[in-house]
Amino acid sequence: METFFSFLEKRVDDCSSLLCVGLDPHVSELTSPTAASALDFCLTLIKATAPYAAAFKPNAAFFEVFGAEGWTALKQVIEAIDEESKRLGSMIPVVLDAKRGDIASTAEAYAKSVFETLGAHCVTLSPYLGKDSIDPFLNYPERGVFLLCKTSNAGSGDLQDISVVGADLRVRPNAGDHTGSPLPLYVHVAHLAQSWNTNSNIGLVVGATHVDALKRVRVAAPDLWFLAPGVGAQGGELEIAMKSGLRKDGKGMLIPISRGISRAKNPKLTAAETRDEMAYIRNRMREHND
Repeated sequence: METFFSFLEKRVDDCSSLLCVGLDPHVSELTSPTAASALDFCLTLIKATAPYAAAFKPNAAFFEVFGAEGWTALKQVIEAIDEESKRLGSMIPVVLDAKRGDIASTAEAYAKSVFETLGAHCVTLSPYLGKDSIDPFLNYPERGVFLLCKTSNAGSGDLQDISVVGADLRVRPNAGDHTGSPLPLYVHVAHLAQSWNTNSNIGLVVGATHVDALKRVRVAAPDLWFLAPGVGAQGGELEIAMKSGLRKDGKGMLIPISRGISRAKNPKLTAAETRDEMAYIRNRMREHND
């Protein structure tokens, strides 16, 4: 059976891109503070950038703020991406940025909402309630999840950098971290994700703003895909992030860019140039590795 990440890799190959176009209809960018305007904003971006997008990432909050009409608009956005995919002849994954995390019975409802009602292919989740809180999502083996690991915001270290002792005794550590020694909590999350990934449908959110963390998490989870926000508006540098987080095969990272594209004078051109810059960096890395 095809998994979300095999589906994603096909799209990455089809469009030669690691670009994940963020769909964040901030009210300040809309022609009017309505769900209809948010929908128009997203449809315009989808049409302009789809040929260069490895994935789209709508942020649920910017739709939920409009109530029921916003929820309808979000579903229409996902349907529009499906239609554009069919037009291009290459299916573009939708990663819903919702950061869900709750007890198992509630998680079952969230999973059904995301995957069945909305039709998203993947969702961001908080792992801090433990594995039983993400199992309902993993029960959809053809869908994917990105677990919050080391997030891009400045305050991420308040919890994610806390040192934990003995945590790696419960999962098999990879080279670079010694059993029994203190580890940042985010590294332990990466070890857990690697061990939980029995259906090949788990990835990690690792901010491009934290280069050292990208390197450590790549050691801890050598096989997993990263969703690496923070390039551009949050200060992350594209080339440094890619060199720190890509797998040896030149894949394994989706790099979301939202404001850098939506606020550009020509979003289509900016998306194309960003895709080309990523391809150039990947090619240089391959040549260096050869």
